[in-house]
Amino acid sequence: MCQFIGWIEVNDEVLFLTADDLATKRGRELKRHLGAAYAGDVIGHGAIRWFYDMPNDKGENRECDDFSTPANFPPEIAEAMKAGKFRGMAVVPGALAGAALDEYEKIRQPAWDEYAKVRQAAWAEYNKVIQAAGAEYAKIRQAAFWDIWAEPENRIEAWR
Repeated sequence: MCQFIGWIEVNDEVLFLTADDLATKRGRELKRHLGAAYAGDVIGHGAIRWFYDMPNDKGENRECDDFSTPANFPPEIAEAMKAGKFRGMAVVPGALAGAALDEYEKIRQPAWDEYAKVRQAAWAEYNKVIQAAGAEYAKIRQAAFWDIWAEPENRIEAWR
């Protein structure tokens, strides 16, 4: 997975993905192709190559996560960023100015707190289930081994 945002330079062309691309038939196929990894991988070079059906040896992979100036990016990407074309793909809080960043944090922090609460409860439930499943597996495994072991002909020669 590359950093947001990644792109591929092929000759004079800059290839990258936007939310508009993901809304196309090919974009929906890409999301299905990525499956559960979709959220993190859709910004990567592999997703770009898959979308454009481009071999790995073609073009130059590029990425930048320094949003301090649009000059750090190809003009096409800077314009897409300004136009909000990456909605739903990534967030760049460091590109927000003072009060806007504060407003973002007022929204983000409670959302994070709720996520952490739900995740903690889910994780606790997962651990209960996985421990019970592990104990059951160990019981079956132990019984299977020792039942088979009980017959001397099932053992290697040194243990008969």
